[in-house]
Amino acid sequence: MKITVLDGYGLNPGDLSWERIEALGDLTVYPRTADEDFDRHAAGADILLTNKTILTAERIARLPRLKYIGVLATGYNVVDTEAARRRGIPVCNIPAYSTPSVAQSAFALLLAITNRVEHYAAENRQGRWSRNPDFCYWDTPLTELAGKTMGIVGMGHTGTATARIALAFGMKVLAFTSKSQSQLGDDIRKATLDELFATCDVVSLHCPLTPDTRHLANRRTLALMKPGSILLNTGRGPLVDEQAVAEALASRALGAYGADVMETEPPAADTPLLAAPNAFLTPHIAWATREARLRLMDTCADNLRAFLDGKPQNVVNK
Repeated sequence: MKITVLDGYGLNPGDLSWERIEALGDLTVYPRTADEDFDRHAAGADILLTNKTILTAERIARLPRLKYIGVLATGYNVVDTEAARRRGIPVCNIPAYSTPSVAQSAFALLLAITNRVEHYAAENRQGRWSRNPDFCYWDTPLTELAGKTMGIVGMGHTGTATARIALAFGMKVLAFTSKSQSQLGDDIRKATLDELFATCDVVSLHCPLTPDTRHLANRRTLALMKPGSILLNTGRGPLVDEQAVAEALASRALGAYGADVMETEPPAADTPLLAAPNAFLTPHIAWATREARLRLMDTCADNLRAFLDGKPQNVVNK
């Protein structure tokens, strides 16, 4: 079996091993695949593994030997799954590998906003504390999370893990979810989307990107939020209308925005959020802890072994 990884650098820039996958076939790993290189890189592959390289119906049709597509991520919108299904090609993803890491990242963003550790560490490297006439100083608002209310949109694996952390911080938790109140338990209260935006001190987005959730955070829903509220997005970039968020930050209607994802990645240099006040942005790294990437690599190998044994798992296009 010829196995080709189209864009392996994001998963493994050199600190992990491909050996479990290499043991299953003739492996070729490309760091990246530009559009003009796709046909050359994918030619002759029986198995394609992709993270962000797009597999359209047209591209799949040009690969007569292709028997399996593995997505090196949870989301699989980069693959035309229906075109693959018509060819009898299973598309397998990696579910829930990054749940602890993404929930941790949501709170890393929140704590960056409420405690501003990076700001004070940078000031102190420049000698500010040493020059200070008093034993302490602060020039940003410092906020205690205990007693505040976090609203979570989407209570899948990551939303649920984020809720647990919020509860551990002494926060109240509201959830907009298809789950029933009995499924949420006593510590989390089910709410409508408008109620969640209007009443919560922090709103954290963890839902899938669908036509219904695209720009879920928009001018109307942002206008519902209390002055000084915080919006977090570690889900998908297009869950928010970035122009509306930038405007809300500029007018101080929104207290802060913390996000690990953007509508376009990498973002254009003139993307409004990059220069917006109180926008705390990380470059899509919530998933990228070594622990999460090891789980991803192991599940990818497990998926591939299951396929070769005639029992494919984590198939998203049955």
